[in-house]
Amino acid sequence: MNATISQARHQAPAPHAWTAADIPDQTGRIAVVTGANSGLGFLTSLELARHGAHVIMTVRDLHKGRDAQDRIEAIRPKGSVELRQLDLADLKQVSAFAGRLLAQGTGVDVLVNNAGIMMPPRSLTAQGHELQFGVNHLAHFALTGLLLPRLSQSRDGRVVTLSSDLHKRGRIRFDDLSGERDYGRVAFYAQSKLANALFALELDRRLKAAGLPVKSLLAHPGYAATNLQMSGPRGVLKLFMRFGNRFLAQPARMGVLPQLYAATAPEAGSGQFFGPDGKGEKKGYPTLVQPADAARDESLAQRLWLLSEDLTDVRADFSRMQ
Repeated sequence: MNATISQARHQAPAPHAWTAADIPDQTGRIAVVTGANSGLGFLTSLELARHGAHVIMTVRDLHKGRDAQDRIEAIRPKGSVELRQLDLADLKQVSAFAGRLLAQGTGVDVLVNNAGIMMPPRSLTAQGHELQFGVNHLAHFALTGLLLPRLSQSRDGRVVTLSSDLHKRGRIRFDDLSGERDYGRVAFYAQSKLANALFALELDRRLKAAGLPVKSLLAHPGYAATNLQMSGPRGVLKLFMRFGNRFLAQPARMGVLPQLYAATAPEAGSGQFFGPDGKGEKKGYPTLVQPADAARDESLAQRLWLLSEDLTDVRADFSRMQ
């Protein structure tokens, strides 16, 4: 593969800017993509299937999911796609979905923790967790832990967790995780994205300590125009998002590149974080970026990990996967 990627934040673009055309052959690999019916999840599924992977597209709405599946199959990809229903706002569904995959003996080479909720009015998951923290973090924490035994059997197992540049504004509110006392849409979105970063980096440390070959990688799309900005915000915030999508954001086909790079590039390493190479990490081609100091706080990550185990009742036994 002749494509290279910048190896430091704000480094000059590589001579050959990496695009989806540089994805290596994915034939024989199985990928699970959450939130696959639209936006970055749809494009991730499309490109992985286009390059030969079998993609398990998880969606909350089967009607929308079937439309997305039809659009991918219409291009006659080298690979294939299948549709499975999964509402990440219900941890029982997460457990049931993973249980079916394991019972069927389905291999998993790549898990793309893509789905997300952005800045809705305060609402709760089926288990009573604040929706953004529950969907964006807890559901993906649980899904990853449940599928790790299968990922560890892959020759190149990868977990790609989607965060956001807004993780830099995040703070984990251990004393008010549900936002019952003081809820702010942006603040709790930033909290969930910091939780994504803390989780992925702590997963990397635990995988390396156990000697497991699975890679844990982070990605963020910069400011990419998707329906995520339209589905959660209300009122003035939604108007601002609509303006930003039209005049400030980069197209989703560019925003998806960091997570595709993390999912497929041979040189992408565990514990690395990929985002756009442009000013402020808002636009551009994938490059290595730096997480916030809080995201690298190991004691904070361990505290969040233990809490997440308690809240999801999922405890991955790394020693049994060796």
